[in-house]
Amino acid sequence: MLSVNEAYKRCRTVIEHHSKTFAKAFGHLPQEKRQAVWAVYAFCRTADDIVDEGENPASEIIRFKDQFHSFAAGHLPEENYLWIALRDTFSRFEMDFQPFYDMIEGQQMDLIKKRYETLEEVKHYSYHVASTVGLMLLPILAPEKKDRLREGAISLGIAMQLTNILRDIGEDLARDRIYFPQDVMRKHGYSEDMLWRTEINHAFSDAWEELAEDAEQFYEAGLATIGEYPVESRIPVKAAALFYREILHSVRRNSYEVFRKRAFVSKEEKTVLMKEAVKG
Repeated sequence: MLSVNEAYKRCRTVIEHHSKTFAKAFGHLPQEKRQAVWAVYAFCRTADDIVDEGENPASEIIRFKDQFHSFAAGHLPEENYLWIALRDTFSRFEMDFQPFYDMIEGQQMDLIKKRYETLEEVKHYSYHVASTVGLMLLPILAPEKKDRLREGAISLGIAMQLTNILRDIGEDLARDRIYFPQDVMRKHGYSEDMLWRTEINHAFSDAWEELAEDAEQFYEAGLATIGEYPVESRIPVKAAALFYREILHSVRRNSYEVFRKRAFVSKEEKTVLMKEAVKG
């Protein structure tokens, strides 16, 4: 059977491969908390990969949910790295099961819903696939203030998911998914046909900026309570938010080219932002 340490190492490989942003932001936590973050991320990544890359995602995500249900009942569904690491994490922290179930529900949404009419619909989806991550992490990062920090964590999750949506318009389009609210596009005179033609014009940038402004407001709401986190957790949470928010500026520097170019934050930019996070 895989050792707990080896299981955590594999979770670390997952986060470092798929999200250098999160890996860097949370890399300064004490070891026990850092490992727990790796395990939570690996859970979320597994659910996401099932929906995006699974051969039969509808049945596979149901099986994954059944496995988590078994895990929640105190059983080890399989002797693989994810469940071994997650079991250790749950033994060390007072974790809440509900955000994990909500995350799976959010992944299932991607199997049945390809278009979103309003920002409210997008926020509902964003809670399930992103805010839940913050709620999973609160018992690890700020166990004594998780109730006080709940709304801020939800806001940060929505902000980050809106950022993902604004960055990944082209990649999502390739999967026939459009998370950009239809009513925002119509308001600015931008159509789905234009989106499919990958047109970048004033209508597109105006619609994009309206959603970016919403994201900025959610960042502000999420960061408003950052001082409530223990200092060891405050820095990585703030750094993650600053790293993600910088993606919006990266898209702007790319002249809103989201169809053929992926926006990213450079190592140098992350170093500057990390200093800002440490400064407080």
